[in-house]
Amino acid sequence: MTSLKAACIQLCATPDIDENLRQAEDFIKQAAVEGATFIATPENTCRMRATKEQKLESSWEEKDHPAISFFSKLSKDLGVWLLIGSLSSVRLTSGKLANRSYLFNPDGDIAAKYDKIHLFDVDLPNGDCYRESDSCAGGEKAVLVDTDFATLGLTICYDLRFPHLFRHLAKEGAHIITVPSAFTVPTGRSHWETLLRARAIETGCFIIAPAQCGEHEGGRGTWGHSLIISPWGEILGEAGEAPGYITVDLDLDRVAKARGAVPSLRHDRDYS
Repeated sequence: MTSLKAACIQLCATPDIDENLRQAEDFIKQAAVEGATFIATPENTCRMRATKEQKLESSWEEKDHPAISFFSKLSKDLGVWLLIGSLSSVRLTSGKLANRSYLFNPDGDIAAKYDKIHLFDVDLPNGDCYRESDSCAGGEKAVLVDTDFATLGLTICYDLRFPHLFRHLAKEGAHIITVPSAFTVPTGRSHWETLLRARAIETGCFIIAPAQCGEHEGGRGTWGHSLIISPWGEILGEAGEAPGYITVDLDLDRVAKARGAVPSLRHDRDYS
């Protein structure tokens, strides 16, 4: 393998898709100028809506989604691999939405799509209630994609709490796992870093986790603190609580070194 300069884009998405596209474009271009060739944005890159009705009203069929053509052109213009962490406004024939990641190659083509498998249906101790399944349909397929620098495994946010998915991706060949997210402030403060470092250590993968930050429509707050983590569990780059971006040079040979030192992926055993 080789080296890679990767970037996490951190956003505070609003209800205005055009404003969000401009914000994302600005940070993506800055990261590309710094030499990043793989750039990832967070979950809900283009819009954070508060209610089921608002989400369904502001949705598109995939072929008509304005963000897809926008980011396709941007990745081609910059000549970078661009992961749009998710668009949760892609309307399905069932009437529900997909919370879907899109990976664009440097030619602007869609190299892979991933629909979030584990939907966020929880009641938090502070009284907040989330029912992602009211508006979204869960995915059913784990996704890996070969690039010219490494094999990527794709996940989204709440997937982070299901280690078997990450282990499956690693066993199937992933060197880097992406975790675009919009963690709440309470869970982010207590769990975000711990979960990401654990997934990196368990899989021997680099973890790239771009995040939403700040306060959004309806009063929802997100944690921010986008992270890039080594296969040994070290934090290589961290954003703060405001919109922006981080770039990190990754030595991809560290994947094999970490797995050689702790070969747990080879030591799984069946049990009853």
